[in-house]
Amino acid sequence: MKKVLMTAILCMLCIAAVFAGGSKEKGSAAASTGFQVPENGYDGSPVTIRFYHTMGTNLSEVLSLYIEEFNKLYPNITVEATQVGSYDDVRDQISTEITVGGQPNIAYCYPDHVALYNLAGVVVPLDSLIESEVKVKRADGSEEILGLTPAQQADFIEGYYNEGRQFGDGLMYTLPWSKSTEVLYYNKTFFDKHGISVPTTWDEMEAVCARIKEIDPSSIPLGYDSEGNWFITMTEQLGSDYTSATEPHYLFDNETNRDFVKKFRSWYQKGYLTTQTLYGSYTSGLFVSENDVKSYMSIGSSAGATHQRPTALADGSYPFEVGIATIPQADKNNPKVISQGPSVCIFGKSDPQEVIASWLFVKFMTTCVDFQADFSMTSGYVPVLRSVGEHPVYKDFVAQADGGRYISALSAKVCLSQESAYYTSPAFNGSSTARSQVQTLFAKCLSAADGGNEDAMIRKAFKEAIDECEYQN
Repeated sequence: MKKVLMTAILCMLCIAAVFAGGSKEKGSAAASTGFQVPENGYDGSPVTIRFYHTMGTNLSEVLSLYIEEFNKLYPNITVEATQVGSYDDVRDQISTEITVGGQPNIAYCYPDHVALYNLAGVVVPLDSLIESEVKVKRADGSEEILGLTPAQQADFIEGYYNEGRQFGDGLMYTLPWSKSTEVLYYNKTFFDKHGISVPTTWDEMEAVCARIKEIDPSSIPLGYDSEGNWFITMTEQLGSDYTSATEPHYLFDNETNRDFVKKFRSWYQKGYLTTQTLYGSYTSGLFVSENDVKSYMSIGSSAGATHQRPTALADGSYPFEVGIATIPQADKNNPKVISQGPSVCIFGKSDPQEVIASWLFVKFMTTCVDFQADFSMTSGYVPVLRSVGEHPVYKDFVAQADGGRYISALSAKVCLSQESAYYTSPAFNGSSTARSQVQTLFAKCLSAADGGNEDAMIRKAFKEAIDECEYQN
């Protein structure tokens, strides 16, 4: 069924390339040359641009406030922002609209979405826009260059910014909007009581799990929400192959990866860990559990910090204090943590003024320190700009960080402290399939019966995952 669905989408996108002005190959060639910036930049003419996103009510209100600020600078650019459901809903709706040239101007995206849209050559490479020194006049008579200044480029957190170039051709297709990562939540009250140090490596994590099991034999010391993220992060930390943006794409069936899966399988068999798939729900539920079976550590999204906090008692206090730290590393001198959260891409249009207007809006939102601060405090995501850390309001927000009422601030503080560790994976048509398959094989290898031959079971699971990736794509 998945194969049929993907074939249908690919067919629609190939047809879309004709609507966009040529064959699939011509669309790709056009994309590789980049967008040609008009000599006069934005000419001030009335333009309406459509922006698809996934924001709920609170974030949409923040967005609306800053659209008003943008319109003070560019009153003739009308921004129609539309909430389209989930990230996958955005992808699916745009994939359909591309077939008739009806795609929006701007959209929330993940790298694999952009790789899919790129089959029709409809995503605008941003390089010429970023580098443009064309002067653009604002409504108040002031001018700005169309592109990003060196200072603006340097202000982006490097790992977030570089996600836009993970498509195999060296071109920039996205800018980061807001981001999250994975962090280690731990029961600080329990750790302090028993003199347990927070693990910084996976070897230390194994020792901590063993110690917790001694103290509370009924516990499952560690919960890890995403098996897919865990697998991919381990390949980054260990420097082993996962995928490539160019063929052959699927490289994760190798000895290093099989070895770490085997290692964590032994942890599972000792009762040290569970995952979202094996637990049947987010492992934060086990971390905040009031039952006999509970965990004392949970690795999950930094944006979900409030879900990792136990229910407050009648007096407003909490049953235990939550600590937050960077996830354990294979090598503390070369830390790697995943970059998640939405970026934005711009779609090509027959009127270059629509592209210019879209770029001005994206540039404003992603480089506006006030917006990044307000959006981050409201969403629980972290800002994509370094300078937000010095924003007075955001600085006060982070200063309140604790393991109770202000747990979101504590999560943000940890995220900001590890900005040099963020990584992103190669993006191509099929990269989302790879993520799904390594998630499935990891969960399977942790828990499946091995028939007396563990190595053979693990090898088979890896081969089946590779085969499924190649079949689906």
